[in-house]
Amino acid sequence: MSQSLQHAKIVARRSNERGHADHGWLNTYHTFSFANYYDPKFENFGALRVLNEDRVAPKTGFPSHTHRNAEIFSYIIRGELTHRDSMMARGILDVDQSKDSFYRIKRGDVQFTTGGSGISHSEQNEHDSQPVHFLQIWALPWKNGLTPRYHDFSVSDEEKRAGFVRIISPLQAGKAATADQEKAAIPAIAGTIPVHADLLMGASLIASGKSAAWEVGAGVVTGQIDRNVYVHLPMANAGKAKVRLPDGTVLGEGDGAFITKVNGGDMLQIASVGIAEAEVVILDSA
Repeated sequence: MSQSLQHAKIVARRSNERGHADHGWLNTYHTFSFANYYDPKFENFGALRVLNEDRVAPKTGFPSHTHRNAEIFSYIIRGELTHRDSMMARGILDVDQSKDSFYRIKRGDVQFTTGGSGISHSEQNEHDSQPVHFLQIWALPWKNGLTPRYHDFSVSDEEKRAGFVRIISPLQAGKAATADQEKAAIPAIAGTIPVHADLLMGASLIASGKSAAWEVGAGVVTGQIDRNVYVHLPMANAGKAKVRLPDGTVLGEGDGAFITKVNGGDMLQIASVGIAEAEVVILDSA
């Protein structure tokens, strides 16, 4: 394995080239085709289908809507997001399980939804004064009609400063999982959220002048050739964060990069070269 990843192909996706819409209550950037933004060059990247960077104003949000046949997760960067759903299966439940049942996620939290055969939910910023900034990410499941369900994950900034934290990994039982294995929901990497796709997610906070390494395949996919790794640098520090990739490509806030021709077990070194700590999210799929 080449430490410099000379075999890798790295193509930057600049922030100002993404789809963008400002609806007043929602300011959103789309890495891939979504809603009114369409570009046939950016339909998906491996199992990764949607990567939206959203800011939602206080006391507003997404009203109840239905998802099917998508693996959906929200990664909170700043603020809080309140989730209500048709299952009323997460969070603080009223005694009568009324429509006011909710689950509130804050910085460090990731909430995951298997849309499967269909689920309705709403996502609202119920804070009086603070906007919420988060990543909305969708993956293509390996089969349709799955049973809807939720998972959640929390990680501290301190943990992310120690290196890349693995957040999501494939369901260990894979495509052929039985009903019991689906219910058990054991992930390939213990302690992570199980996803119905060959997809891994990690995140790190990298101090200026320091670096962090992501192992392609996250130690559970080894030897597999031609994986698709997407690196994203959220707009989290007023433009002060930058990272350098192994080929010398520098990403600013809001930028991302498509990395191909890499194999399970390769080490991807990411250096923080801005004047502020860099928050880096990696999505690694077949």
